[in-house]
Amino acid sequence: MCHPSWTRALNEAHRLGELARLRRVRDRIDREYARPLDVEVLARAAGLPPAQLSRGFRLAYGRSPDDYLMARRVDHAAALLRQGDVSVAEACRAVGCPSPAAFAARFTERLGVPPHRYLLRAAPTGTG
Repeated sequence: MCHPSWTRALNEAHRLGELARLRRVRDRIDREYARPLDVEVLARAAGLPPAQLSRGFRLAYGRSPDDYLMARRVDHAAALLRQGDVSVAEACRAVGCPSPAAFAARFTERLGVPPHRYLLRAAPTGTG
């Protein structure tokens, strides 16, 4: 029979290994937000079952991988719109959102204003 401290050490090592995998998933989302990513693709790359990835990610970061991905996309789209040289549709495509309607809904949910209104607010006024 193993010494109890060995069991605790093995459990801790397993937990730290899973946290490292989850961090790599988060880092991949941060780098590749504009590419087609879903939980199955991310889980396969991390060597985890999709349900385990989703549960662990939510515990570690407070949101699902899909929610985190969409938040990164919205943040990057908002930055593009603030620059003022892209349309809402172009920003949506540039950040990899497959559905303009879903993008607009999540943008509004995250920033409190629809993307077309955000674009109007962010546009330079020409005064100065």
